[in-house]
Amino acid sequence: MATSPYITDVTEGNFDQAVIERSRTVPVLVDFWADWCAPCRSLMPILAKLAEEYQGRFFLAKVNSDEEQRLSGRFGVRGLPTVKLFKQGAEVAQFVGAQPERTIRELLDAHIDRPSDTALRAALDQEAAGNREGALAQLQAAHGADPANDRLTAHLGRLLCEQGRMADGETVLKGLSARALGDAEIGAVMARLEFVRMVAGTPALAELERTVGAHPEDLRARLTLGARYLLAGRHEDALEQWLAIVRADRRFGDDAGRRALLAAFTLLGDKGDLVRRYRGLLAAAIT
Repeated sequence: MATSPYITDVTEGNFDQAVIERSRTVPVLVDFWADWCAPCRSLMPILAKLAEEYQGRFFLAKVNSDEEQRLSGRFGVRGLPTVKLFKQGAEVAQFVGAQPERTIRELLDAHIDRPSDTALRAALDQEAAGNREGALAQLQAAHGADPANDRLTAHLGRLLCEQGRMADGETVLKGLSARALGDAEIGAVMARLEFVRMVAGTPALAELERTVGAHPEDLRARLTLGARYLLAGRHEDALEQWLAIVRADRRFGDDAGRRALLAAFTLLGDKGDLVRRYRGLLAAAIT
């Protein structure tokens, strides 16, 4: 284990370089352990085996918690073994106690790039550049080669739905695994899909604007207009429409305005000034 190129002992002095900085290139799994800890001893061979098997797709960093108590305190380690996964400079997952190999493998696979992730990023770049047909073709080819890639599946289903192929998109989305919704990116995709479904078969944005302008009490039109705004990237305009619904009638559509706001917050990553401001406005509206 000591001579493996994929496993290293880490101290407070080199943690930031060996873990934080390295994780910007490849995920780093950090094992906080101690000599006296029997579960630590049973876990170590499993982690070492996976590190060798994955051949550099992640690195294993070992921290002796007895010798590195300040480092353990920095990361809130309360029980041993504690294992934390770092990616892009931040902690993204953890577990405490010895776990079976299957569980650890699932955690790793959820965060380690696979070959089809390269195709996914290229397809999303094409879509951002306006080449939606090219993006769709690339996603379909990549999905055929790796249907188990949940992020790829989610984006393919989303793009099919956004192009009006709702039945095809919904069929693709049925292939998502049970753990997919624990992924923030997939959660945002699924939140966006709620708005795609909402506008299916409805008037275009300009017509909805005219309707709401002439009949501001038409909450159904407001709800749909908000979805049109959101899908067009006009996030604040969308939130304002749904907030107006909350203020007008909480009973409309089983509190549809509030539910739309919450879905939009998820889509927007549940952070940022816009989300914070409208969370406050929503709280004020429902009290």
